[in-house]
Amino acid sequence: LADPDIGPKIHLLPDEASWIGGDITAGISANAFIGNPASTFSGFIAKARLSLGMGDTYLFRAKNEQGEWENVCETECIFHKWIMHFMA
Repeated sequence: LADPDIGPKIHLLPDEASWIGGDITAGISANAFIGNPASTFSGFIAKARLSLGMGDTYLFRAKNEQGEWENVCETECIFHKWIMHFMA
């Protein structure tokens, strides 16, 4: 929130307005979703966004030797059982 570029664009939902169905809907329909690759919740949202043609999920990223972020797995990795195990 303190970031001068993206901070003003971030909208936080108050706890009393938050529920699992609404949170999933907000994550799926958002312009951007910042997820956690270890989260089944994030995985579900990433799958839905890919299925709807919303493009890369950016869940599988790491810094390279130059300190730049890059994809370390194809976008479709979210659907592979050998990567996601029971969450695929």
